[in-house]
Amino acid sequence: MMHRRRFLAVPLALASVRARDVAAAISYPRVERGVALRFPRDHGSHPEFRTEWWYVTGWARTADGRDVGIQLTFFRNRPGIAEDSASRFAPSQLLFAHAAVADPRSGALLHDQRAARAGFGLAEASTDTTDVRIGDWSLRLTGDTYEARVAAREFTFALTFTAAQPVLLQGDAGVSRKGPREAQASYYYSRPQLALAGTLTLNERAQTVRGVAWLDHEWSSEYLPPDAQGWDWTGINFDDGGALMAFRMRAKDGTALWAGGSVRDAAGVARTFSPVDLRFTPTRQWRSPRTGIEYPVAFRVEAGGLDLVLVPLLDDQELDSRASVGIVYWEGAVRALRDGRAVGRGYLELTGYGGPLKL
Repeated sequence: MMHRRRFLAVPLALASVRARDVAAAISYPRVERGVALRFPRDHGSHPEFRTEWWYVTGWARTADGRDVGIQLTFFRNRPGIAEDSASRFAPSQLLFAHAAVADPRSGALLHDQRAARAGFGLAEASTDTTDVRIGDWSLRLTGDTYEARVAAREFTFALTFTAAQPVLLQGDAGVSRKGPREAQASYYYSRPQLALAGTLTLNERAQTVRGVAWLDHEWSSEYLPPDAQGWDWTGINFDDGGALMAFRMRAKDGTALWAGGSVRDAAGVARTFSPVDLRFTPTRQWRSPRTGIEYPVAFRVEAGGLDLVLVPLLDDQELDSRASVGIVYWEGAVRALRDGRAVGRGYLELTGYGGPLKL
């Protein structure tokens, strides 16, 4: 289960202890091998599962030649509260959203967040296809193009992300293990190499941007393995058209509790990694001046025959989401280097470095 990305970790920040006890008695469906994902249906919401997210990250180049990182995530959570209530105010589905822009000129991540219960036309997640929104924040799929609109405090964007490659199923035909037990899994697919285009407004100045992006969609009813401290995740779009996704779940001693991922080469040939195929080695640390948390913001990632170094667009890409899902983590734009040469761009996500991730 990844947040974000993200292996579907959405703390029930709005639930009381009693509500959590009630949720424990709710029957949630399990992720099962052999269940084929169906599109466009599975682009949409799966409200019977405990939690779900749609996660878009991308590198964009502005009209004046600067590289910036862009991220938008929508989370859906079924807390298991008051499900037998006929009231339209019952919080049967909760929606959260994070948006961020990584601009090296700002020196720190620009980010904002939203939280709402579904209903009343204010927050919804369609079951037909990707169409999720909270107020004036939205992500909608039409054909092979996603349209995202966000009006945040320090930035706005209106962007499209157009797919030119097939869906990349993660794990075993879309069932991605997140721990030693088979039940610790999620349904998970990716859409790498999305063509990014649109308008980004920073400092009240609107600019046309173009670039490349990545979308993940994941849903599950499982929490993190009990021995997990957090996770490290990366998704990389290679310049030759290939793509890499890799993650590790960290134990409390910092070792890998579980790992997985996949690679698709420029010819479209894909293969899946087992836990023994992957290794994450931190190469540089950065300490947040706000929280004091130290993050390994640069990594060597060995994935099968690949040997990459990930370096951040800027160090300060810490995201404080305590006002919505209740956690602080690092999520940022990174370059992928091979033998010292840039070969791709993507995102890196780091959770559980300020203490064990509490769900």
